Amino acid sequence: MSVVAGIGWHLVGAASAAAFYAPYKKVKGWSWELMWSIGGLFSWIIMPWLVTSMLVPDLGEFYSHIPTSTLVTLVFCGALWGIGNITYGLTMRYLGLSMGIGIAIGLNLAVGTLLPPLINGELMNVISSDGGMWTMLGIFVALIGIVIVTYAGNEKEKILGETSEEFNLKKGVTLAIICGIFSAGFAFGLAAAGPIKAQSEAMGINYLYVAMPAYGFIMGGGAFVNFAFCLFNILRNKDISIARDLSLPKSQMLRNLCLAATGGIMWYLQFFFYGWGEASVPEQLGYINWMLHMSGYVLFGGIIGLVMAEWKGVGTRPVRILIAGLLVITAAANIVGIGMI
Repeated sequence: MSVVAGIGWHLVGAASAAAFYAPYKKVKGWSWELMWSIGGLFSWIIMPWLVTSMLVPDLGEFYSHIPTSTLVTLVFCGALWGIGNITYGLTMRYLGLSMGIGIAIGLNLAVGTLLPPLINGELMNVISSDGGMWTMLGIFVALIGIVIVTYAGNEKEKILGETSEEFNLKKGVTLAIICGIFSAGFAFGLAAAGPIKAQSEAMGINYLYVAMPAYGFIMGGGAFVNFAFCLFNILRNKDISIARDLSLPKSQMLRNLCLAATGGIMWYLQFFFYGWGEASVPEQLGYINWMLHMSGYVLFGGIIGLVMAEWKGVGTRPVRILIAGLLVITAAANIVGIGMI
């Protein structure tokens, strides 16, 4: 295992997560529900089971050694994560992009990192362990960095006149709290995947891939919630016509399919590399994996925003604040790294 490699793989996964929506933005003529469902088909169903089938020659034999209760728990945690995905989008609607991301990701980071050891009664042991104070300091610094990035985003929105679709602080903060709690379902799912990881190790699967056979169940739970939400929107909203979406010229249909698939695969890759990062981090410090992932998400989200000229015309002050926040988040990752050495 390599501490540096663990942080690096988490950052690679976070970069993929931060960039996944770029292909979706180029989809034309499709409703959001169809685009999201097609991308999700690749992200939550095709990719996790494709990778698992490549790792495990006999799926039936492999999962026969896993308690049914574990598989049910994974699906349940995935469903919680799916609820977090939906409320994340609604948070943006009521709070705006910058404030929504800042509050939702900040809560997600704190909840997903601290709640698992708290529930397991291990939080005090974690804090008092070797390097525990360093890692807690890193979490605190990461939250400060997210606050700074959020402030920079709010300044940007004021200057450019950007507003949320329907600003409502009470609804937005409530949804952000729900998002922060439920999105951490993926972290809870991985924490409950011990029997699958043990079975993977017993089969001689490379340590970087031992968590992958759990993804199909976790993401399957999330897929059920997301698909149900999209279907509900399609049935209740008369402005959405799947028949119309599918009547586009074949060339446009193929282009949309490729873009949606690319976005979905990129969304899956965040967790593929998350698995690599988790496998590289010492088990006693496993609680920091979610913190590294979520702080990296904000870090690369800001970098991608700068590269794509989303901050053009705002002046130098908001950009300086943004860069300061990104540097603080980078420092947080390094502080966590010190705690892991």
